[in-house]
Amino acid sequence: MIRIWTTTGLVVLLCVVAVRAQLKKSGDPLVDSLVNEVDRLYRSSSSYAEMEMEIVTPHWQRTLKMDAWSEGMDKTFIRINEPLKEKGVTTLRIDNEMWNYLPKTDKVMKIPPSMMMGSWMGSDFTNDDLVKESSFFDDYSYELIPSDSGDENLYYINCIPRPDLAVVWGNIVIGVEKDTRLPVWQRYYDEKKELMRVMTYSDVRTFDGRTLPATMAMVPTTKEGHKTVIRYTVAKFDIKLDKDIFSLRNLQSGQ
Repeated sequence: MIRIWTTTGLVVLLCVVAVRAQLKKSGDPLVDSLVNEVDRLYRSSSSYAEMEMEIVTPHWQRTLKMDAWSEGMDKTFIRINEPLKEKGVTTLRIDNEMWNYLPKTDKVMKIPPSMMMGSWMGSDFTNDDLVKESSFFDDYSYELIPSDSGDENLYYINCIPRPDLAVVWGNIVIGVEKDTRLPVWQRYYDEKKELMRVMTYSDVRTFDGRTLPATMAMVPTTKEGHKTVIRYTVAKFDIKLDKDIFSLRNLQSGQ
């Protein structure tokens, strides 16, 4: 019985590895390069950023100011500084694990994979959007597709999530400017091919020697009057970071 289980398990493991290997690369060096650049646009071996998040709904509006640190594609730490009501709320992601700390209740909450597509702080961005738990390059298959608008200035990249990935999207189409190789928009579709939300990039600036869009606006198509805008005000790359940043102790430090 043990031998049978082991053999079955090995077959399953090999199948999973084979699927991931198949999905990881498109076979087209140009597409692989474009997708990898989109993934790492706001990241590097290490990074630090200061940003604002403006959340707009038909009934209320608020702006969060926060700092964010990252290390490669596997670690993210975000701390809210303003407004006073949310000051000290922090988010930590290490590999595929994520935690939130709420200073008002002095509690650390571990976020299960099933909640990665949930709203982050009531915004139109998901937990996964903010901490980049999933990666286009590693977790999606992708290919160039014809423009649906006749815009020859853009590459259209269709991305399909891995079957075992905990996302709600049937596919995501990314528009990348050919001249700059910067993303212009991302369109998110459900499994029925219905457009669910659109993220647009704008206000291209140079931060620490790297040129990137300083503003990202997420607009859901199913919620009239809702919009969330993230604006980068400071961004630094390939800097030395204290290893204690990405720790549960720092999550509760309030520093």
